[in-house]
Amino acid sequence: MSDTAPHTDRAEQAERAGQGGRATGEADAAEPVEERYKRLRARRVAAHRDARRVLARPGVATTLRERLALLDTAAGLYDLDEPSDMYGNGVVQALEEKVAALLGTEAAAFFPTGTMAQQVALRCWAGRTGNPVVALHGLSHPEVHERNAFSRVSGLRPVRLTSAPRLPTADEVRDFEEPFGALMLELPLREAGFVLPTWEELTEVVEAARERDAVVHFDGARLWESTVRFGRPLAEIAGLADSVYVSFYKSLKGYGGAALAGPRTLVEEARAWRHRYGGAVFQQFPTVLSALAGLERELPRLPEYVAHARVVAAALREGFAATGLPWARVHPGVPHTHEFQVWLPCDADAAGEAALRQAEETGTALFSRPWDASGPGIAVTEVGVEAAGLEWTADDVKAAVADFAARLTGSG
Repeated sequence: MSDTAPHTDRAEQAERAGQGGRATGEADAAEPVEERYKRLRARRVAAHRDARRVLARPGVATTLRERLALLDTAAGLYDLDEPSDMYGNGVVQALEEKVAALLGTEAAAFFPTGTMAQQVALRCWAGRTGNPVVALHGLSHPEVHERNAFSRVSGLRPVRLTSAPRLPTADEVRDFEEPFGALMLELPLREAGFVLPTWEELTEVVEAARERDAVVHFDGARLWESTVRFGRPLAEIAGLADSVYVSFYKSLKGYGGAALAGPRTLVEEARAWRHRYGGAVFQQFPTVLSALAGLERELPRLPEYVAHARVVAAALREGFAATGLPWARVHPGVPHTHEFQVWLPCDADAAGEAALRQAEETGTALFSRPWDASGPGIAVTEVGVEAAGLEWTADDVKAAVADFAARLTGSG
């Protein structure tokens, strides 16, 4: 999830495929795909924007005025009387230094996108190891969402250690049948349900890669919220890897941007490749200031979001158990971060329509993200808990589940 707005990639895929908007059988087969996509997205954004109660308010569902308000207190984040940035100096350098300090690395470089940052990092490592093969998970972002950019753009050759809905194991790394120069781990692994390994499992996987003389790179787009699961500070987590990428717009709610952190020599080479990739942007102060705002305001609250996500997940599970549906699954059962999946035995269109009607008619948006078809009669969506969700009690969640289920089954 490195270069698109949060959840926009999944939303677009679901809606362009005809999921998550109308009850089963209602969709007009003659409606052009692009028109359907625009209609569903507009309806979903409007419903979420107008809802009085939500579990999270992502930036893509707010107005430009609301997004600009993020910088209302920018003067408390950086001296606004300093000269504006130009090609990466000034406030950009200040952000880079802050990220390096948080992650305990020698240096960090700001990138306009995570897709660019990771390609640059891994091609730099390939030059050092002499091996362009990158071992990764089959559900990782480069494999699912980047149009084969590793191989088509950067001369890398990705190989899949596994496609199971979990992180690779130490044995899978140790026993893989061909050499690889770098191991890339997405922490958490979004497509599998925002899952993380245990700390012991992570250290074993890293050690297995070291045994094979491979470098380790963390796709840490959402690494910020992993401290609760691991029980370790950010610097200790990042310290396991040779390099780390982090995002500023997902959990931190900035306007965009990413950082690559690691050894100073790697970061300096990465700056040169950033220029070659077109990432040496003239001025970036709005995005950088929004990243500083996220580090100041959202980062300290992420453990609270994770804790309450576990309350919400338990209430969802109990609520669905009382609805009479054949089954319902919250995955992971105890969320590893403040985001998780909900699986239901129904058509994705029907689930999407029920969620939209609930938001439009009651002002309560329990499920604000699109529903995907994960198999015949199986629908899955993602749930995130942020500041707005902290107001929800377990009873609030159960009541919303009962209302949603009634709409889904046609009794509401």
